[in-house]
Amino acid sequence: MRYDVYTPLVLSALLPLVGPAMGRRVAPALAARVLAWAAVVIAAATTWSLVLLTAALLGDAPPVVAEAREDGHRLVDPVPEAVGVAAGLLLLVVAHRLYRTVRRERALRRTLRHLCAGHPADTELVVAASAVPRAFAVPGRPGRIVVTSAMLAALEPAERRVLLAHERAHLAHRHGRLVTAAALAAAANPLLGPVRSSVAFLVERWADERAAATVGDRGTTARALARAALTAGGARSGCALAFTDRAVSRRIAALQTTPLPPLWSAAVAVLALGALAALGAADATGDLLGLLARPLV
Repeated sequence: MRYDVYTPLVLSALLPLVGPAMGRRVAPALAARVLAWAAVVIAAATTWSLVLLTAALLGDAPPVVAEAREDGHRLVDPVPEAVGVAAGLLLLVVAHRLYRTVRRERALRRTLRHLCAGHPADTELVVAASAVPRAFAVPGRPGRIVVTSAMLAALEPAERRVLLAHERAHLAHRHGRLVTAAALAAAANPLLGPVRSSVAFLVERWADERAAATVGDRGTTARALARAALTAGGARSGCALAFTDRAVSRRIAALQTTPLPPLWSAAVAVLALGALAALGAADATGDLLGLLARPLV
């Protein structure tokens, strides 16, 4: 309990260091999944560690403990009192951050769905008459692709196919769920903020690769992304699945090289960080339960 309870906190500081390396060396489809779910596991483990630290503090309250101390029995506190108080305060912060993140995500989804209101259920592509060049996927059932008329006018026919293939990849592979999972993990543990950014970038890279495979031309995919980014300029939609919102220059450079391999050894190493965090939290839980159940002597 004295040491295992802090293991998830240490590992949550290591995971952000791994994200950039995964993006440079591992196929984005694999890297995005692994980083997102490792972040979720570590965030859950760190939150549970805060619960354990707070519970260890509250464990001094039951009457049986007070009676034992009155009888002269010596009880060793598993954690310092100051640490338990700090953990309780951090739990309140975590709850507030999660509430704000969930509320923001739901508001964004409602806004995006409102843009598609009034269209038939089987309509995949929604073209909005707007002078602002934008294109993004709207997750849900059914998933929609929203493209403004300005964006369509700026692209050549082959580049339009790239754009649509990119957004279809977001919907088909449920990238919205990965981005939301990483956002919730970062809300529960601010140390995982860089991982959230890495996952958001990797799902765009993943969609780029799927678009390139669909049209069969990486050069055309890179040109479509470059033209769309130049056309869009500084306009932003606030949607995590927008075509030109994430590190466009890095994505164009990646499309000008060969696809990255799915390095399973790196994926296993990252998943091992999540497993170690979960094991540390589980071991600390067992230690605390054993301490509370230990007979007084």
